[in-house]
Amino acid sequence: ADCDAPTLFNDIFIKECVEKKDGFENAALFQLHQWHLWQTKEKSHPGLPVDLKERCYNAFISVEPTVSKLQEDVVAQLSSIGLEPKEEVLTGSGYRIDAIVEVNGKTVGVEVDGPSHFIGKGNGKGRSPTGSTILKRRQVSSVDGIELVSVPYWEWDKLGEDEMKRQDYLQKLLGYTNK
Repeated sequence: ADCDAPTLFNDIFIKECVEKKDGFENAALFQLHQWHLWQTKEKSHPGLPVDLKERCYNAFISVEPTVSKLQEDVVAQLSSIGLEPKEEVLTGSGYRIDAIVEVNGKTVGVEVDGPSHFIGKGNGKGRSPTGSTILKRRQVSSVDGIELVSVPYWEWDKLGEDEMKRQDYLQKLLGYTNK
């Protein structure tokens, strides 16, 4: 949710974070980094003190990216339609984008979203984005100013192995015509 809660997130909260800074696991540091982005970049409120902010950021960017077969396939097709994708781009906010391309003079991030980016009932093949996926999309857009498009696994899978269908799908998704 994008809702201010000044009775929760205030100077007392920040003071408590500073006092407990050595007790945070990486997952908590990740969340504090995202909270800091929300407070300072999206809400124009003070965030964490510099030393804790840097510790959170460093923890956030320390995770090595893994590239899936699905992502490799999408990036290969981006190249084949004449784009020059840059892979696993680290943004100023600390998020990594699967691929960045220039389309009609505009920078566009391409997120290749496999099943772990979605929640759903039963079989783990949901189509509702997880909270972390929603937050990443919002923060990359608002903090980094990069438009993101998603290639959901079920749409890509539906295209099969037909390269022309895959290329057409990406061109339409990006509003790109190969000249």
